[in-house]
Amino acid sequence: MMTAKTETAGHDGPGRDQLYAEHLKIYPQSVSGLFRRIKWTLLIVCLGVYYLLPFVRWNRGGGLPDQAVLIDFAGRRFYFFFIEIWPQEVYYITGLLILSAIVLFLMNAVAGRVWCGYLCPQTVWSDLFLLVERKIEGDRRERMILDAQPWTANKVLRKIAKHVAWLVIAWWTGGAWVLYFADAPTLVKDLLVFQAPLVAYLWIGILTFTTYSLAGFMREQVCIYMCPWPRIQAALTDEWALNVSYRVDRGEPRGSLKTNDKLKAEGQHAGDCIDCKQCVVVCPTGTDIRLGPQLSCIQCGLCIDACDTIMDKVNRPRGLIAYDTDINIARREHGLAPIWKLIRPRSVLYVAIIAVISGLMIYSLTTRSTLGVNVLHDRNPTYVVNSDGSIRNGYTIRLINKASATRNFDISVEGLPEGAKLEIAGSSTDGPLKVSLAVDSDQTREVRALVFVPGDESHVASTDIAFRIREKATGETATHRDFFKAPQPLSAK
Repeated sequence: MMTAKTETAGHDGPGRDQLYAEHLKIYPQSVSGLFRRIKWTLLIVCLGVYYLLPFVRWNRGGGLPDQAVLIDFAGRRFYFFFIEIWPQEVYYITGLLILSAIVLFLMNAVAGRVWCGYLCPQTVWSDLFLLVERKIEGDRRERMILDAQPWTANKVLRKIAKHVAWLVIAWWTGGAWVLYFADAPTLVKDLLVFQAPLVAYLWIGILTFTTYSLAGFMREQVCIYMCPWPRIQAALTDEWALNVSYRVDRGEPRGSLKTNDKLKAEGQHAGDCIDCKQCVVVCPTGTDIRLGPQLSCIQCGLCIDACDTIMDKVNRPRGLIAYDTDINIARREHGLAPIWKLIRPRSVLYVAIIAVISGLMIYSLTTRSTLGVNVLHDRNPTYVVNSDGSIRNGYTIRLINKASATRNFDISVEGLPEGAKLEIAGSSTDGPLKVSLAVDSDQTREVRALVFVPGDESHVASTDIAFRIREKATGETATHRDFFKAPQPLSAK
């Protein structure tokens, strides 16, 4: 919870000017208002979803896990309510990540770092830790007095209570994370009786440490120094984006309430800002918004609530600090009326990209096949010449059944000359190039297949073939193209 101020570098030797001033601890003051209520609401929703979602049940039948959201490494599945993602469908995760990035770009185009101020996990957990700190040590003034006091029994007890509460929150944060990777009630029981896997305790420890450190001690340092998004956001924003702004045309010249009232009584120009610095003391990063746009501002709007409260007390209009655009700030300085362009080519483009990606993902999910086939040709040897002159190729076939019931399939090979034969161990033969076998529900089955082509090796040629899998009940099919390797190339046939 530190901030650094740059000073001019001086001469070498003792007593020289320092490049950086001493780090000062930030003591954010509590504030009430519209944006603070929005932040509390989002905090409750986000933490509620994170902590409670692993315990939500979803009946899938067929002996499948009934946890609504589950990353099942053992079964190699990702379950999200009615959606089941297989390892072969990792492109859905890629699409979701791309969609999230574009949504973030859209939020930036509309209201700058609004993600940082309201929804970023660092902000959410820092707010929670700060709430605990206030409940135990008091508000800004009380915390500053407590830190300045010598160590007493009361101070020690309050500090211990705060850090114990922080550690409990951090521990449950790490514990909630691992619950997404196993059945939550079962894992909670195993954790309590110390029978859970070692990796679960390891990750809980790692996440407990990171949450405790980042939300308890490093707070604004993460936002200012560690996170790359402020730098990226600065390159993506434009003059039409809404940002928390101090309206200079109305606030300057700033001065005390008595001074400004006196100047106005004398007919001189005076700003509405009374230099109370409430906008600074409530800021979680210690930013003085009156100095203009800054990298440390996370656009949380708490300074707006603080300023509006002061404006009400001194009988001034609200909105001295507000969400505004660079264009409007410049227009007001020239006496022009503000204009707003939230809908512009940039935001329309982002919305269109989001709609296209979402549409493609929804279409793909609703029309995807519940079966699949992968074929791997033997590499060494690629073919075998039998004693009767026939050519044999070996393949490993993996059948995928994504349905919740056992299914019977026919496997056939297309593109081979007359007399060719397909053999698969453990299956029934329905013809020389067609066999039948069953695959259990929500399982894959790997089989060994041999394809024989009769004739003298000098007359058998390499050719492209296709393995086709067909479900007997519904007729649903899937195809995988491969090749049959022989001594003679196709051109020599």
